[in-house]
This record gives sequence, structure tokens and C-alpha cells, in this order.
Amino acid sequence: TIEPELNDTESSSNDTVQTTTPAPKPTIPEPPENEPILPVHTGVKAQEEEQSSGMSIFFSLLVIGICIILVHLLIKFKLNFLPESVAVVSLGILMGAFIKIIESQQLANWKEEEMFRPNMFFLLLLPPIIFESGYSLHKGNFFQNIGSITLFAVFGTAISAFIVGGGIYFLGQADVIYKMTMTDSFAFGSLISAVDPVATIAIFNALNVDPVLNMLVFGESILNDAVSIVLTNTAEGFAGSDVSTGWETFMQALGYFLKMFFGSAALGTLTGLISAIVLKHFDLRKTPSLEFGMMIIFAYLPYGLAEGIKLSGIMAILFSGIVMSHYTHHNLSPVTQILMQQTLRTVAFMCETCVFAFLGLSIFSFPHKFELSFVIWCIVLVLVGRAVNIFPLSFLLNFFRDHKITPKMMFIMWFSGLRGAIPYALSLHLGLEPIEKRQLIGTTTIVIVLFTILLLGGGTMPLIRIMDIEESQSRRKNKKDINLSKTEKMGNAIESEHLSELTEEEYEAQIFHRQDLKGFLWLDAKYLNPFFTRRLTQEDLLHGRIQMKTLTNKWYEEVRQGPSGSEDEDDEAELL
Repeated sequence: TIEPELNDTESSSNDTVQTTTPAPKPTIPEPPENEPILPVHTGVKAQEEEQSSGMSIFFSLLVIGICIILVHLLIKFKLNFLPESVAVVSLGILMGAFIKIIESQQLANWKEEEMFRPNMFFLLLLPPIIFESGYSLHKGNFFQNIGSITLFAVFGTAISAFIVGGGIYFLGQADVIYKMTMTDSFAFGSLISAVDPVATIAIFNALNVDPVLNMLVFGESILNDAVSIVLTNTAEGFAGSDVSTGWETFMQALGYFLKMFFGSAALGTLTGLISAIVLKHFDLRKTPSLEFGMMIIFAYLPYGLAEGIKLSGIMAILFSGIVMSHYTHHNLSPVTQILMQQTLRTVAFMCETCVFAFLGLSIFSFPHKFELSFVIWCIVLVLVGRAVNIFPLSFLLNFFRDHKITPKMMFIMWFSGLRGAIPYALSLHLGLEPIEKRQLIGTTTIVIVLFTILLLGGGTMPLIRIMDIEESQSRRKNKKDINLSKTEKMGNAIESEHLSELTEEEYEAQIFHRQDLKGFLWLDAKYLNPFFTRRLTQEDLLHGRIQMKTLTNKWYEEVRQGPSGSEDEDDEAELL
């Protein structure tokens, strides 16, 4: 008699709902049905929301403005040994302390403005950072080293995530640290594996390291961010799963990860190729504003589409950036090429600065739960995970590579595996159920990020000086010093090798002379590049140069029409 009653309750959920155990289930979906899809505030509430948003925008811009002045002072006084992220985080901590003092004196309440919103990070701040890093990959032979880069980025990040996640889970089971579920442990292990080796790349550049090895580290760091985000989403997606065995959960999670990785990469690649064809056949070069507008649309398009169809927008926008840099960039006019490079760098710098500054502020604005044992064990596991990632994989790759990774380079790669903006934002985005667990993860992530940025980032420079005495002596002879300023390195020059000035005949002659191309590089040079990029005629080349010269002359005339025009002419004569 019980079974028919239960069946009746499924068909008519009004009378017998009180007698069954899952009583609240029918009542949960009712309120959203009556509410509008987007709750719109009107009247006084709308004004209050507008004022709050206005203050948040003002506060963010003020913070970025102060940070820009700080970075300028670092460059001006040649404090090249200090990474910008360290300086900006330190400034954020000071500003947070100052705001806390103001709030304690009840002079103002900026609680809402200084709180970091994870949605703002994922929708506005992260896409430009990831797209710019993908777009700047033209510097090296990324495609030639795609195997090694993928091994480091995918397997290396997965190894690190498993070691950190597994270590936290088993230590929790042994009651050594705070107990967490397996999925929560792996979600934390994945988010803390996102590395930001800006310092490493700057040091490698200054040490005259083999450019192939430099490309390996650069490519790995870019792909690593996207892989870490997908791994975290995978672990989070299986948090409430009712799968019978751990093996089934693992296989499902692996399938989900592969779908997210390859699906998003394919979508981003396809968007990039479509943008190349569109800008090849629609000649917008005579109207740079329209051309630039089209590039901005294609830059953000894959992110929105991927997120809309439940793929990874970050992975899609990364691969779109790589493909657009390789093909679409060469279909642009010289003006738009330069404009695109400088705009992307500026926006990415502002977004990174904003995140690092809010990371410093969060020390005072974030509700913390600090457990010393948990933090210490996490730092140990992070360092061990990075070591197990770098040393065995580098050793394995050396069997297949002409350019060997030396033990010294492995050690530098391990030591300068700094954690940056992405782990911090991911930790705030995790939907962990007890609020104390979320606070513990957030606090631990902030401590690890600050530990790696301030101690490891600050200690990288002395380590280099200890490790390579011979190279530092040769560098003194060449008058080449280590410069950890990313802005100065990236913002000074327009990369001439990324400006397309080859005519059809010159391009074919170049391929004919380069007989050493193999595999994808040969296929790309022979078929893909001619199909997706437009080769310039002599007329196009002349028009591009005239356009550049006209713009330069116009700017120069405007500058000379200032109040001290005659003095400028004298100064110019002296310089000449």
C-alpha cells in the first residue's frame, strides 16, 4: 500500500507532501516563477544602486591611477629588481590599512567599494589579460614547441593539482589539518596550481637564455592559467555528484575536462580563423576605426559564446588570441596593428594592476579564518607539487629536445613559480557550503599568493646573483642588467617583426629559401598562411607607409604649434 501512495504523491503534490520526507522540495521553485527574470530596481532603490556602482567605479579607477604612478616611479628610479606585482600588492596592503583606520574612526564606510567581486573579475578583468597573453605569442616558435608546452601546461598542472588536493584530503582524514571533502580538496589544489611566472620570463630574457626555452616557459604559463580554471570548474562540477565509486567519478571528471579543454580550444581556433577570413575579404584598412572595432568584437566574441554554451570562455579566448595573432593580425593596416598591440597591453596592464591592488586590499576587507597548520601544510604541498611538476617532466623532455633544460634552469623555474591574480579570484568564486570553509580557503589562498609574490618573487633576484657568477660578469661587460619591470619591457617598443610588410613575391621567396620547415610549420607556410592572410601588393605597401607618415607628420605639427614653438625648433636643431 505504501508504493501506490508514493506514486500518488508524485502525480498530485498538494495533499500528501506533508507526509513524505523531502517536504521543502515543491516549495523551492515557486518564488522564482513569479519573479521577473532580471529584477530591475526603480525609484529610490535604483538611485542608491547607481550611487553605489558609481562609488565602486571611482574607487577602482583611483586605485589603478595610484598604481600607475607607483609603476612609473619604479621605472624612473630604475628599481628594476622589484617585480611590479610585489610593489602593487604592497601598495594595496597600505591602502587597506589606511581605509581600516578611517573606518575605525567612523569617518567613512567604504566596505562595499573595497570588496572584490569575483563576477567582475571573470567577466571584465580576466578576458583582456588572457587574450593579450595569447596575442603576444608571436614572439617565439609556439607551434614548433606545442608538444612540450602542452605536456608542461596540462600534465604538469594536473600533477600539481593532484599532489596538493590529495595531500590536503589525506591530511584532513588523519586530523592533522582542517577536514575537507575530496572534491573540495581537488578544487583548491587546481586553483592554487595557476602560476604567474612573470619574474621568471623577465630573468630568462636578461640572462640570454635560449629563446626556445624561454618560449617553453612563456607558453606553459599562459596555457597553465586556462587549464587551472578548467580543472577547478571540473572539480566544482562534481562536488554534489552521487556516483557510486571513486573510479567512476574520476572517469566522468576526465571526460568533462577533455570536453571543456578541446571543445573550448576548437571554438576559439574557429573564431580566430573566421576573423582572419572576414578581415581578408572585407578590406577595412582605409578606415582604421572600423577595422579596430571589428578586432575588438572578435576578441571578446568567443568568450561570450563559450560561456553561453557551457564551455570555458578563458580557454576559447586564449586560443582565439593565438590564432588572431598568427593570421588576422597580418590582414590589418599598419596603424591598426600598432593600435591593437598598444591597446591590448594597456588594458591587460590595468586589469592585472586592479587585481593585484585588490588582493592587497583584501587583507583588511575580507572576513578571515586563519589556521596556521593548514597554511603551512598547503605551502609545503604547493612547493612539492611544483617540484614534482618541473623536475621529472623537464628530465623526460630532455630525451626528445635538442635544446636541453639545464638543472639550473629547472631550479629557477621551480623557485619562481609565483601564484598571482587567478588563484585569488577563483578562491572567491568557489561555492563552498559552510561559510567558515569558504573563509579558510580564501584566507589560505591570499597567504600563499602573498608568500610566493613577496618572498619568492623578491628572492628570485638574489638567487640569480648567487647561482650564475660567470654569467653576471659577462653581463656587466655587455652592460645588460636584469629588469623585472614587465611594463617597461613590454611597453617600450612596437614589435617590428609583427608588422606585415611582405609582398606576395617576397613571401614566396622566403618560403623557397627556408627548406628546413617540417610538420605543421611547413603546412602553415605552404597552405594555411596564404589562405588566411592577405599578401600585400606594392600599392598596398606604399599606401600603408603614406598613412603612417601622414599620421606622424600631423602629430608632429600639432606638437610644434605649442606656445614655445621657436624654442622647440632650436632644441631640434641641437639634437640633429
